[in-house]
Amino acid sequence: MSPTSIAGYLALFFGFGFFFLFIHLVMGRFLRPKKPSVEKLQVYECGEPAIGSSFVQFDLRFYVVALLFIIFDVEVAFFFPWAAVFGKSTQLMDPHVTGPAQVRQMVETDRLSPPVAAVYDALDVPVAARPAPEQAAQIPETARTLAFMSLFDILVFFAVLMVGFAYVWRRGDLDWVRALSVERGRQGGTSRPTVEEEEPVLV
Repeated sequence: MSPTSIAGYLALFFGFGFFFLFIHLVMGRFLRPKKPSVEKLQVYECGEPAIGSSFVQFDLRFYVVALLFIIFDVEVAFFFPWAAVFGKSTQLMDPHVTGPAQVRQMVETDRLSPPVAAVYDALDVPVAARPAPEQAAQIPETARTLAFMSLFDILVFFAVLMVGFAYVWRRGDLDWVRALSVERGRQGGTSRPTVEEEEPVLV
């Protein structure tokens, strides 16, 4: 793809994005009802009613839950490279791709079959690092090892996530209602300080 084509696609993408954003803002400007009231014009910050000074401390659990969501949301991005490696390795284990007949054909023709070459292309394996056609019989076993390693990696990944999540849950940072956290602390014999009981940062 030429640089001109890439620039054209980018310009088309941004043009459509700007058009849809602009047209919805214009439509909302003329179609939405305009009924301002005292309650609607009040400051609304993270679900907490605006009471008192702007320097008052409010419950930070909203941010804790939001950060947890972002962490788990970002961690999902790691599934894409893992899925690519796991899927391609299991594809190389398929008897229809690397069965005895296919291995014999690769040895006779002295080149990798198109499905096997396509898998290595998708994994961006350099040509020098790919197995020779006479080593085609070892491809399924190598792919099986790679599949088990990737499965073990994702299990370790999940274990680390679950340990972190259990730690945050055990600390009570996920208790949205503050009174429940205090009540649970009293039942356990220890009372964790709430936001009201802590010393104010700004006086």
